[in-house]
Amino acid sequence: MKGVFAAVLTPMRDDLAIDRAAFAQHCRRLLDAGCHGLGIFGTTGEANSLSVGERIEAWEALVAAGIEAELLLPGTGACALPDAVELSRAALALGTPGVLALPPFYYKGVSDDGLFRFFAELIERVGDDRLRLFLYHIPPQMIVGFSPELIGRLLDAYPGIVAGTKDSAGDAARIERLCAEFPQLAVFAGTEALLLDTLRWGGAGTISATVNVTANLAREVYDLHAAGEDAEAAQTRLTERRRYLERFPVIPALKAIVREQTGDALWANLRPPLDPLDAPAVRELLAGL
Repeated sequence: MKGVFAAVLTPMRDDLAIDRAAFAQHCRRLLDAGCHGLGIFGTTGEANSLSVGERIEAWEALVAAGIEAELLLPGTGACALPDAVELSRAALALGTPGVLALPPFYYKGVSDDGLFRFFAELIERVGDDRLRLFLYHIPPQMIVGFSPELIGRLLDAYPGIVAGTKDSAGDAARIERLCAEFPQLAVFAGTEALLLDTLRWGGAGTISATVNVTANLAREVYDLHAAGEDAEAAQTRLTERRRYLERFPVIPALKAIVREQTGDALWANLRPPLDPLDAPAVRELLAGL
């Protein structure tokens, strides 16, 4: 797996249930805009506001609607080990090429030994050689994260199964280190602002929230680099767009933009405790774009 992946937004009806038709339509738009794949039910997809059953039913409906399973990287992270196992098994049954797993994040100050035991249990309980595990490192949100030493231990213990990482720490030096130390690992930057650097270091690409609205620009950077052409100007444009979006609460802002693009009011809906942007903030956001 490599390339430009959107961390896909989840559209919700007024009753806060997932709107499956709008979800499939949005995924098709992202693929048409240039995404190589789709990260579903991660942070941006409000996964931790959804039940295990809701996630499984929604990604099964997505494939039934014509989105190919091989394009999906479902989020299967959970604080409860049995939930993470159930989600991972369901993703494998669907035919996805990998799963994106958060560390168990409720308890803080846990050791690398404890995290290693969690993922060892997860892999052993899933018990399927098809499992391809992508480690989701996002300490600004979860506090708990994956040290390079822990990643190395997991790679040594489960070669081939531990396949990649999404690194959302925003630390370019860390991404460069992971690419250099673990060339067998598919390293994705969690922000497209680091896309070109990540590719130059040998990384796989980006999995990013803001690719929901920057997919065409991110794909341009990826394609220029792949062709051996100068991608600096394209990366500058992409970074400027990303930095502008970071001025706003990201999930509400992205949903406001998609509502404007589609004209569909359901995109204003977020599960509590998240709030939509108020009208002045939406006007400011759209005017800047």
